[in-house]
Amino acid sequence: MPLFEVKNYSISLDTDQVLLGQGADPSRASPALRRIAQEVLSELKTLLEPVALLGTLPILGFQGRRVFFEGGFFEGPLLARAMAGAAELGLVLCTIGPGLEERVRELRDKEPVKALALDGAGTAAVGLLSFLAAGDVAAAAEKRGLRSGVQLSPGQEGWPIEQQRTFFRLLPAERIKVRLTESGMMLPRKSISLAIPLGEAVCDDAVSCDFCSKKEDCRWRRGVR
Repeated sequence: MPLFEVKNYSISLDTDQVLLGQGADPSRASPALRRIAQEVLSELKTLLEPVALLGTLPILGFQGRRVFFEGGFFEGPLLARAMAGAAELGLVLCTIGPGLEERVRELRDKEPVKALALDGAGTAAVGLLSFLAAGDVAAAAEKRGLRSGVQLSPGQEGWPIEQQRTFFRLLPAERIKVRLTESGMMLPRKSISLAIPLGEAVCDDAVSCDFCSKKEDCRWRRGVR
């Protein structure tokens, strides 16, 4: 089985990232909404515990929609397309910890707008954390002459959420205090799992939208909000 590294990170956000995290357009945000986002930033550092578990494992082979490795396989049409040319699989599990979620619950009834802003900050923070962690996996692969492909998560179209259980069997998730519920939800909720194809022949300029059946009609892809 692969060896995994626990790595701690430092996360720094700005007001626009907090607004985007809660689904607001920064260019249209009201002064009041910006003020609350700024207040959230001052509290954020005390609530975040950004940490990731990083590792790689060799791919043993492909069969139909399955990607085989020691300990099992991943299955789904997204995997079959995105993993083409891969020799290894990079695995990332990251979380910002439970502190922010606990604070959001405290604020939900008495300060709902601030709770929403803080939740948005958490979404932005875990998104940035996953970007940094995946970047470290890609950088380590590049040093070995390997390209890194599109980042994938269980639950995306073409990779059933049930595969999250296989993902968690591969990683010692308890090392960063992340667990999986019976329904397949990760706790803390602000956690992300990623698989990254690695190999000399991997397409390194693809994005997850390229493998989505809705890409031609997606308003987010077209930039329409």
